[in-house]
Amino acid sequence: MEQMELNLAGANVIVSGGASNIGRAISLGFAEEGARVVIADIDDEQAARVAEQAPGGLVTFRHTDVTDAKATEETVSHTIERFGSLDVLVNCAGWTVDRLFLEKPRQEWEREIAIDLWGFINFTRPAVAHMVDRSRGRVISIASDAGRIGEWREAVYSGTKAAIIAMSKAIAREVGKFGITLNVICPGFTPGSPETSGAESIWRSEQGAQFDPELLKKVARSYPLRRLGRPEDVVGAVLLLASDKASYITGQTLSVSGGYTMI
Repeated sequence: MEQMELNLAGANVIVSGGASNIGRAISLGFAEEGARVVIADIDDEQAARVAEQAPGGLVTFRHTDVTDAKATEETVSHTIERFGSLDVLVNCAGWTVDRLFLEKPRQEWEREIAIDLWGFINFTRPAVAHMVDRSRGRVISIASDAGRIGEWREAVYSGTKAAIIAMSKAIAREVGKFGITLNVICPGFTPGSPETSGAESIWRSEQGAQFDPELLKKVARSYPLRRLGRPEDVVGAVLLLASDKASYITGQTLSVSGGYTMI
C-alpha cells in the first residue's frame, strides 16, 4: 500500500494557543511535516520553549491576545508578510474553569466568551479574507465534546464550543466556492502535563489540585478506550484536515475523545 503523504512541507500555519498542551503538540506536529508555524499566544516564555524544540527553526512565535481583534489581524498580516501567504489557521486558544452555572462568577463567563468565542471570530475573519483572495485555505478549530453534548459544570464553555461548530459550518457554506474548508475537532478531557503547560493551564489554576491520580483514573474509566486523551492524539486529525488529502471534507465535526461521545 502506498504511504500517505500529506505534502505539508512549506505550508504556512498559524496556531492560536500554540504554546501549551494540545496547541503545543499541533505546532510541533506541523513542524515535523516541514511546515512553517507561527504560534500566536500570550505566554511568550512557553512559546519560546516550543520554538526551541521544533526542528529546523520552523516554529516562531508572536505575542497575540486572541480577544483583541487588532492583534489577531496584525498576526495574520505578519505571517503573510514574512512567508508570503497563510495556508492554514488552527484556532486552538481556549480557557475555562469548571464550576456549576449558578456558582460561576460573571467574570469567568465573560473570559470564556472572550477567549473561546471571540478568539475564533477574531482570527478566522482576517485569515479567511486572505484565503478568499488566494482561492485556497484550511481552517481547523479545536472545540470540545462539551459543545456537542453540553457538559456538566461547563455551561458557558459548552455554549462557546457549540457556537464554533455552528459558525464553522456556516462559514464553510459561504467560502467553499473559493476552495476553502473549515472543520472542527472536538477533544475530550486532555489534561496534558505540567511540563508542557503554560501559566494559564489547569495545572497552575485552582483546579490543578483536583487532578490527583485517583480522580484521573476514575475519569479514564468513563471513556470506552479506558484512558484520557493525550495532546498528541489530536495531531493526526489536524494534519489530515490541513492537507489536500482532505480537500473534499468541509463543515464537519470530528470527536477525538476516546469514544466519550459517539454522535
